[in-house]
Amino acid sequence: MDPNSLKAFIAVVDQGSFSEAAETLHLTQPAVSKRLATLEHQLGVSLIDRGQRQLQITEAGSRLLPHARRILDEVHNARLSMRDDPGAVQGHLGLIASHHIGLHHLPTWLRRFNREHAAVTLGLQFMDSESAYDQMSKRLAELAFVTLDDRMDRRFEVHVRWQDPMAFVVGPGHPLADLANPTLADLAHFNALLPEAGTSTTRAVSRLFLEASLSLSPQMPTNYLETIKVMTSVGLGWSVLPHSMIDETLKVLPLTEAVSRMLGAIGLRGRLLTPAARAMLAIVDELR
Repeated sequence: MDPNSLKAFIAVVDQGSFSEAAETLHLTQPAVSKRLATLEHQLGVSLIDRGQRQLQITEAGSRLLPHARRILDEVHNARLSMRDDPGAVQGHLGLIASHHIGLHHLPTWLRRFNREHAAVTLGLQFMDSESAYDQMSKRLAELAFVTLDDRMDRRFEVHVRWQDPMAFVVGPGHPLADLANPTLADLAHFNALLPEAGTSTTRAVSRLFLEASLSLSPQMPTNYLETIKVMTSVGLGWSVLPHSMIDETLKVLPLTEAVSRMLGAIGLRGRLLTPAARAMLAIVDELR
C-alpha cells in the first residue's frame, strides 16, 4: 500500500469531503480521488460510500483506518531515524494549546523557544482540550498542551505534566463574599459558572456536591475560562478558577474542599517526536 494513497484515504475520512481533503494535502481533487481509487482497487473493497449526500466510511474503511494511521506513523518514524543530522532542531513544529494554557503559559515558553531555535517554524492552533484530543488523533499537530483527562485514550502519551490548583471564587459584591466560613451547602443556593459538563473541572466539582448530597445549579456553561472569570466578577454566580487567574476582581472563598486539575503536554504513543518537539518539551519542563 502506497503511503500517499493511505494519506488520501485518511484525509477524506478526517475532512469529510474530497475537496477539503485536497486542500489539506495541497493536491487537486481529482488527484485525491485517483489515489483513493487506486487503494480501493489494490484492496478489492470500497472504503468510502460516495452514494450518500455526506461521505460515509464503509465497514471495510473503518477496519483499515487504525492500521493506516499506524502505517503512516511508522513511515514518519523511519524518515526521522534516517535523517543525516537526527538531532538538528529545525523544520516545522505543529502545536495545539488550550485557551487557558495559550494565554497563561505558552507565551513564556515560545519566547524562549524562538530565541534558542530560530530555524523552527511554528504552527499554532488554539481550542478547548476536548477538541485538541480529537485533532491530535488525526495527526494535525505533534504536541498538544491540554487539561489531562483521567479517561484519556491510551493512544496518547503524556510527556510533561503539572498540577494546576484552583479555588472557589465570587465577585466582591456577591452575597457569598460576606460569609466568613462558606460551605458547599451555601454555594448550592447560588448559580455555578462552570465549564461544560464532561470537562475535568466540572466533573471534580460535581463529585464534591454529589458526595455532600447537594444539588448543583450550573448556568451558561462555557469552556472559556476568561469568560467565566468576567461573569463571576460581575456577580452572576460563583465559580472555580485556577489560582493564576485570580486578581482583585475576584474574592477567594475559603472552603475546606480543594479542587485541582492536571495540565500537560501530550503526543501520540508510538509516533517519535522530532528534535523540535523534544526541545519544546525541555523548555516546558524547565519553566512550568
